[in-house]
Amino acid sequence: MKISARNVLKGKVKRIVHGSVNSEVVVELPGGMEITSIITKNSVENLDLKEGHEVYAVIKATSVMLASD
Repeated sequence: MKISARNVLKGKVKRIVHGSVNSEVVVELPGGMEITSIITKNSVENLDLKEGHEVYAVIKATSVMLASD
């Protein structure tokens, strides 16, 4: 797989919660941290995602916002 994005995190699908149109996919990263992605149910099916499968979380953004109290 070749991709221009610099932020690629490898992990395993921990949980998939299906909605009527979209699915919430929780990916567990090494060390136990989690990242969540909301993708279409069609994409879950096309990628054949299942709990325990290794995946890559690809983050492509022009900005990252931070907040503090």
